[in-house]
Amino acid sequence: MLLMLVSGLAQAQQTPDSAFTYPISHPHFEFNKGPVVWLDEAHHNFHTLGGRYYAFGNLLMADGYQLQANENIFSYASLSQCRILVISNALHVSNADGNWQLPTPSAFTAQEIEAVREWVAHGGSLFLIADHMPFGGAATDLAAAFGFGFTNGFAMDNRRRSAEVFYRSNNTLQSCLITDGATPADRVDTIATFTGQAFTIPPQAQSVLALNDTYTILLPETAWEFNNDTPMQSAKGLHQMAYRTYHKGKVFVSGEAAMFSSQLAGPQRIPTGMGSPEAKQNAQLLLNIMYWLSQ
Repeated sequence: MLLMLVSGLAQAQQTPDSAFTYPISHPHFEFNKGPVVWLDEAHHNFHTLGGRYYAFGNLLMADGYQLQANENIFSYASLSQCRILVISNALHVSNADGNWQLPTPSAFTAQEIEAVREWVAHGGSLFLIADHMPFGGAATDLAAAFGFGFTNGFAMDNRRRSAEVFYRSNNTLQSCLITDGATPADRVDTIATFTGQAFTIPPQAQSVLALNDTYTILLPETAWEFNNDTPMQSAKGLHQMAYRTYHKGKVFVSGEAAMFSSQLAGPQRIPTGMGSPEAKQNAQLLLNIMYWLSQ
């Protein structure tokens, strides 16, 4: 019953919530004077500035960032034009247009991955967002370049029926630079996610969202198709969000993407993402992440 309910919600028609706003009393940067942020749109991305990440872009622009869509393959020379690269739910062409089944090849060539790695090593900041299968598989090779091990599955809370809620009070939301924020007003104590994947982190990384044995990783051959034979494993010891420095640069990794969107799902237009009642601090978390990446 849990799997069928979550599947139905996830596959419901979703539209961007263009009315979403989040008050920023003291923007980090003057309007359009902040760091240049690229949101990747060159790799069959599920999230774009004009689509599911409309609210993502608006929030960052309200904080002063300069937002641009990237429509070109990655090279060291091209990446030098931005300060922060955001990649959300990229796909290989074989999995585009809803063909969400195995195999899930890399969305990026080996040359692109090396260009991103070199760019980060020299001071760039990467925000890599890769959701449940097939998105985790498409970003596995890029994540591995920085020591993160994606599962390319579905991280399911065995107790819940919709959003997964993480709390500082029980250490599922970790106390760290990101959740503490730059000022006391930026502190985040709880956030919500909306089904994603989980991953291992390297010793140099700091966890932000830590999963425990109440979560199960389901590994279907086709997204959202589960049965009694679907492989599964415990999520204990895995993470859904973490960050690290890499030589002169920074990397922040999230295994869930909808939490940084604001969308209306289904004919009843149920708020999901940052507009969900359970996700009142998700927008602040995003602002904290971006500010850390900008420093």
